[in-house]
Amino acid sequence: MKSVVIIGVGQLGGVFAKGLLRAGCRVVPVNRGDSLQDVATEIPTPDLTLVAVGEGDLPAILEGLPESWRSRAGLLQNELLPRDWERYGVEEPTVAAVWFEKKAGRPIREILPSVIGGPRADLLCAALREVGVRAEPIVGHRTLVDALVLKNLYILVSNIAGLRAGGTVGELWEAHRSLAVSVGIEVLDLESALLGRALDRDQLLAGLGEAFLADPEHGCCGRSAPKRLNRMITRAREAGVGVPTAIEIGLEAGV
Repeated sequence: MKSVVIIGVGQLGGVFAKGLLRAGCRVVPVNRGDSLQDVATEIPTPDLTLVAVGEGDLPAILEGLPESWRSRAGLLQNELLPRDWERYGVEEPTVAAVWFEKKAGRPIREILPSVIGGPRADLLCAALREVGVRAEPIVGHRTLVDALVLKNLYILVSNIAGLRAGGTVGELWEAHRSLAVSVGIEVLDLESALLGRALDRDQLLAGLGEAFLADPEHGCCGRSAPKRLNRMITRAREAGVGVPTAIEIGLEAGV
């Protein structure tokens, strides 16, 4: 029987836990306040250690990740790029670009099939399929990064432009497309700088439109939008990338 440690069993982690259990895995939850080292002493070599905490908690978890778990790590956060795990010595993790959301008391809401890359992609894809979520494995580091960039683009544009426009992503794309594209270009400029390579703007913006129209009634922004905007502006300043539209929206929103 395969064993999977899940760090952070919230709404999203709970979906994966349920799917993994149905797929016949032993699931070991690690909750806030539990000692990672104590769990690693009992389970030093799980088949996968899935880190399912929020974006803000990820750096501290990766910094304290037991050595024997680093080559077995799985990540599913938004706003991910390789630098976010490489700086903590995590190499070749299994990474999911998750295109569904799960909120308390509500069923899973899918936008597009989730895509997963890395050594344990097939395991996580199988787990999601067990709970009726579409998932596809992808091969190759560059392909995985491109998938992450598209998801980052969706999350950041919908949240940041949504602070000004409000409404749904369908309304944002149809009635406020120039705003969405303006924020999208700034997001891609920043992602390109952080990756150290050019990105295909036209293709990614077209993919953004397709994602918006796949679930046009999806709300633009939630409670995390101000934090996402702050992170983007901070990273842009550190990278020397201009993001004037994002800064204007931040001033308007008092962020």
